[in-house]
Amino acid sequence: MKSPAFLVSLFCAFCYSPLAVSGPFFDALSAEKQTLIKALINEHFPSSTLTASEQAEELAWFANAAAPLAGTSISVLSEELATHSYESEILAPAFSRLTGVPVTHDLKPEGDVIREVNLQRIMAAKGRYDAFVNDSDMIGTHSRSGWALALSDYMEGAGKAFTLPSLALEDFIGLDFVTGSDGKLYQLPDQQFANLYWFRYDWFQRPELRSQFRERYGYELGVPVNWSAYEDIAEFFSVHVKEIDGERVYGHMDYGKRDPSLGWRFTDAWFSMAGAGDTGSPNGLPVDEWGVRMEGCHPVGSSMSRGGATNSPASVYALNKYIDWLNRFAPPEAADMTFTEAGPVPARGHIAQQIFWYTAFTSDMTKPGLPVVNEDGTPKWRMAPSPHGSYWQTGMKLGYQDVGAWTIPRVMGEQEQKAAWLYAQFTVAKTVSLEKTLHGLTPIRLSDLESPQMQEQAPALGGLVEFYRSPARRQWSPTGLNIPDYPRLAKLWWPNIADAVDGKISAKAALDNLATAQDRALAVVQRNYLTTNCGPIIAPDSEVKGAQWWLAQPGAPKPKLANEKPEGETIRYEDLIRSWDTAGG
Repeated sequence: MKSPAFLVSLFCAFCYSPLAVSGPFFDALSAEKQTLIKALINEHFPSSTLTASEQAEELAWFANAAAPLAGTSISVLSEELATHSYESEILAPAFSRLTGVPVTHDLKPEGDVIREVNLQRIMAAKGRYDAFVNDSDMIGTHSRSGWALALSDYMEGAGKAFTLPSLALEDFIGLDFVTGSDGKLYQLPDQQFANLYWFRYDWFQRPELRSQFRERYGYELGVPVNWSAYEDIAEFFSVHVKEIDGERVYGHMDYGKRDPSLGWRFTDAWFSMAGAGDTGSPNGLPVDEWGVRMEGCHPVGSSMSRGGATNSPASVYALNKYIDWLNRFAPPEAADMTFTEAGPVPARGHIAQQIFWYTAFTSDMTKPGLPVVNEDGTPKWRMAPSPHGSYWQTGMKLGYQDVGAWTIPRVMGEQEQKAAWLYAQFTVAKTVSLEKTLHGLTPIRLSDLESPQMQEQAPALGGLVEFYRSPARRQWSPTGLNIPDYPRLAKLWWPNIADAVDGKISAKAALDNLATAQDRALAVVQRNYLTTNCGPIIAPDSEVKGAQWWLAQPGAPKPKLANEKPEGETIRYEDLIRSWDTAGG
C-alpha cells in the first residue's frame, strides 16, 4: 500500500494541473479536494470511458457521500491477483485520501479468503473484515444463508444515499452470476476471467508441422473443437515432434499434486466440458457441472442413484482423460505441481497447448522478453474456446468463468457497512474501471471492452478482447446457485480426486466416494437448518430410485457411450475469430 507521503507528493505534483473540469458535485468541493481529484485523474485514471469532467463529478460524488462517515475506517480482503494488488496499492490509498475513510485492503491466497469468509459466516457476528472480494462460486451460499447483505435491498433502503448514481449495473457482464434465485443481487462483480484453451499459434502455422499432422491424423492442425482433436495434438507434439528449435516440447500442460487447488481443477468446471451435466444456462438444468441435481431451487443429490451425475459415466470419462493426458503428454514434473506452480510454465516456451488455462495469466504471458512473446510485443500464442468432451451437447455450459465479487456481511456496524459499500463501488466505477482492466486484464464492464483503448491493446492480448466481446462468453459460467454451502462441499473434491490421480483407487471408485460424501454433506446442511431458503432436500434411502432408473431417463446422468473418442475436429483460428465478428457481442 502506498504511504501517506506518497499521497502528499501526488497531491503536490499536480497542484497546477491544467485539467479543466466542472460540475455541481465538483464545484461544491474545497479547492484542496478539487486539486486532489485532478491529480488522481491525471496520475492514475487517464484512461476511462468517461470524460474528464464526468470522472471529476464521479469522484466528487464519493467525497460528498462519505462526509457523514468521518472517523470510520474499514478493512477488506481479496485474493492475490494483479487486479487486487492494483486496488490495494493504488485505489485504497486514493479512496482514503478522497473520502477521509481509511481503507486497509489485505491480500491472501484464495483458500485463505474462503476460510475467512466462512469463519465470519459461522460466527454470525462482526468479524475482522468489513467486505470481501470472493468468488461468485459462493452465490448459492450467500443467497441461502442470510449472512451476506442483499445489495438490491440495500441500494433501495439504508444504502440508497450511498449508491453511486453512475454505477450502471446494466454495464456489468457478469451480473447474472451474482444474483440469487430470489432475483436479488448479493455480490458486485469486481474482476472476471475465464478458463480457455491456450496454444502456440506460431507453431500451429509452421508448414512442416501442419503437413506432418495432416499426414498422421488425416485432418488439419488447428484449434481443437473436441477432446479427440486435443488428444491427437497432445500426442503429436509430445510423442512425435518432441523437439522444436532444439528444445524438448510437450503437447499438454496441467497439474496433479495432492493439494486443495486440485479440487478447483474439477469444480472449475471439468465435468461440464466433458458433457456430464444437462443443457441450460448458466449451469445446466436440472443437473449442473458438479453433478448436482436440482428440483426447483432445491439440491436433491449428486450420486447417480439420486439422479445426480458426479459419479456418472461422463464424469468417469472426464477424470480418466485428465489422468491419462497428465501422465502421457505433460512434462514429468507437472504431476507434482499445484495450480500456482503450474501457472507460469507455458510462458517458458516449451508447451504447445493447454486445454485449461485461466485468462488471469494473460498479463504474465505478455511481458517483453518471454520466449512466447515476439520482439514487437505481440504474443506467439492465442487463446480460444476450450474443446468439449464426447458427452457434450449444444446448449451446455462449456467452461468456467471466475467472477470475483464484492460481498458485504449483513451483520456489522452501520457506518462500516456504508463505507464498505462506497469503497466497493469506487473500485468498479467507470472513472477507474478501464485503467484497472488495462492493468489486470480481468474485465467486468462491456463499455471498457468496447473502448478504443481496449481495441488498441487487443492484438497484444492473444484473443482476450475478442472472446469477451463475442457471444461465446455466455457459455462460460461460475459455480451457480446449485451449491448451498460452497466451503463444505468444495473441500470434498481434492482428496477424492487425488486418490485416483495417485493410483490408489480407480476413477470410478473415487467419484463414487465423492458423490456419497457430497450427498452426506447436503444432508447435513438440510438437517442442521444451515440455509434459510431453497435448502437441500435429500430423500431417505428407501425412496431412492437407483442409478439404472435414472440412466434410462433423458438427460443427465447419461449412459456410457460406445465410442468415447469420435473423430477429431479442428477449426482455423482465423475462421473462429471471423465467426465471432459475424455473430456480434
